[in-house]
Amino acid sequence: MSETETRQLEIDQAAREASGARPYGRYLEEFEVGAVYKHWPAKTVTEADDHLFCLLTMNHHPLHINDEYARRSQQGRNVVVGPYVYSLALGMSVADVSGKAIANLATEELSHPNPVFHGDTLYAESEVLEVRPSRSKPDRGVVKVHTRVFKQDGTLVCEFKRAVLVPRREPAS
Repeated sequence: MSETETRQLEIDQAAREASGARPYGRYLEEFEVGAVYKHWPAKTVTEADDHLFCLLTMNHHPLHINDEYARRSQQGRNVVVGPYVYSLALGMSVADVSGKAIANLATEELSHPNPVFHGDTLYAESEVLEVRPSRSKPDRGVVKVHTRVFKQDGTLVCEFKRAVLVPRREPAS
């Protein structure tokens, strides 16, 4: 293709997936209660990641951004800010859970049972808890998942449940 030629681009997600691209997200019919999706890739959290997130969200607590303060804390070092861990896990789950979502409806039971430190590598997985067609709109339904985040040694560091509104492949009749 020369520099002056233009191409009609396929910008629709389904059309791009039909070309052989990796599917992104799932339709309601593709979810099964009890399925567990082990999200990939994992992510090693750097000091820069943590500090940038803290600065972007204006969370300037010294436990997250001040080495001297953190050294005197219970943990003895900087702790990665919890909302970053949650946001990272949510993002890691998009390709498997909400890549075709119409809307994220709710997040519940968010907890951080153990700390994350700079240099930890996070792995996330989501278990499908519920799949239900919409009562009012036949072209969609709600999927509820329980996402768990572990660091490299298997320690649970974050978990939450969320409900996602996703389209059906074929609307119910």
